[in-house]
Order: sequence, then structure tokens, then C-alpha cells
Amino acid sequence: MSEPMTFWDHLDELRSVFIRILVVTAAAAVVAFCLKDELFAIVLAPRSSDFITYRLMGVEPFCVNLMNTGLTEQFMIHMKTAMYAGILVALPYIIYMLFGFISPALYDNERKYATLLCGSGYVMFMLGTLLNYFLIFPLTVKFLGTYQVSEDVANMLTLQSYMDTLLMMNLVMGIVFELPVVSWILGRMGLVNARMMQSFRRHAVVAIVAVAAIITPTTDAFTLIVVALPIWLLYELSIIIVGLTKQTNTR
Repeated sequence: MSEPMTFWDHLDELRSVFIRILVVTAAAAVVAFCLKDELFAIVLAPRSSDFITYRLMGVEPFCVNLMNTGLTEQFMIHMKTAMYAGILVALPYIIYMLFGFISPALYDNERKYATLLCGSGYVMFMLGTLLNYFLIFPLTVKFLGTYQVSEDVANMLTLQSYMDTLLMMNLVMGIVFELPVVSWILGRMGLVNARMMQSFRRHAVVAIVAVAAIITPTTDAFTLIVVALPIWLLYELSIIIVGLTKQTNTR
């Protein structure tokens, strides 16, 4: 029987985990950095009517032209985008390593729930990111990128503005899609129940519309509905999950 690990042993093991995570993430980011043409072909695709979402919606041809205004701006954006892509690619490995560090301290049933939590959290975050990339962000770009108060005023959008909006909206939608996972945790802890969430449904709808308005700073009702609808569906799904969680706990 092996001797129990001391605090310093655990700290050393955690340091080793972080080093491995940093190495793998950096390697993924370097690969993304080297694949510049492929990376930005994906990132910049929503600015043109050739993007798949616009083709399916039958949008009239358009193209949002981007410009660079800083000497080092394009290089820094290239690095930031590559790092973001590297983190997305390495995220399963990051979750695996962190779970491997904490799992020995968990009981079998706790390990089962922790596995479910990590897996579902990752899936929901990626679903939110994909929804933003394929639907919400393209609609935002189409509206704001082509909006003009007068034909005499041309839009001159910067690459920095485009990328900041894309990365911010990806992160926000990924976090928003964690709502069912957070609700499941709160349900397991007994802090919320399905009846409580149903009673606050009207308040939730108002909050969802407010969040949707913040995520997509457009004035058209269509885009607002497109953003608010999946969030509302997530709330309804959360009610079902919390209800099933309570039934499981009472058995």
C-alpha cells in the first residue's frame, strides 16, 4: 500500500499538470499560427455572402470590407486568434488533465457525476460557440456591417473591431449555454427546483431578452428573437433537468 501524498506532493503534481496543459495549448496555438490562411479563412468567412448561413437564407450578395489601422495590429490579432484556437483545440485535454488530478479524491459516485459534468459542460460550451459562429455572429455582421445612415457615409470597419466582436460573442454564448449544467448543479445541491424555476419563468424571459439585446447590439427584432429563442429553450431544458434531478435524489 502506497503512502498518502503530502500537501507538497499534491502541489508538485498540480504544477506538473499545469505545465503539460501549457505545453499542449502552446503547441496547438503554434500549429494554428502556422496555418494562418486556413485559420483566417474560417474566421473571416461570415463577412461575405458566400458564407453557408447566408446561402441557406438566400441573402443578397454583399461583402464587408475590413481595414487595418495599426502597425502591429494584424500580427497581434494573428497571435490572439491563434491562441484562442489553440485553447479550443486543447480544451478536451485540459479538462482531461484537471479531471485526472481531482478524480483520485472522489468517491465512485462522485467521479461518475464529475465525468458527466465535465463532458456536458464541454459539449454545451462548444454548441454555444458553434451557434454563435454559424448564426448569431453572421446576422450581426450582416446588419451592422452593411448598415448606413446615408449612402454618402461608407463603412470602414477595422479588423480589430471584427475580431473583438467575434471572440467576445463566442465566449459569451459558450458561457450562456452552460445554463443547463449550472442548473443541474444547483438542483443537486437543493438550491433550486423545477417549481421555483417555473414560477420565475416570466422574469427569466425578461432577463433572456435583456441578455440577447446585449449579446447582439442590433435594432432588428428578427436577430433579437434568433438569439433569445435558444436561450429560452435552454431555460426550459434546465427546468426539465432540475425536475429529473429531484426525482433521482428522492429515490
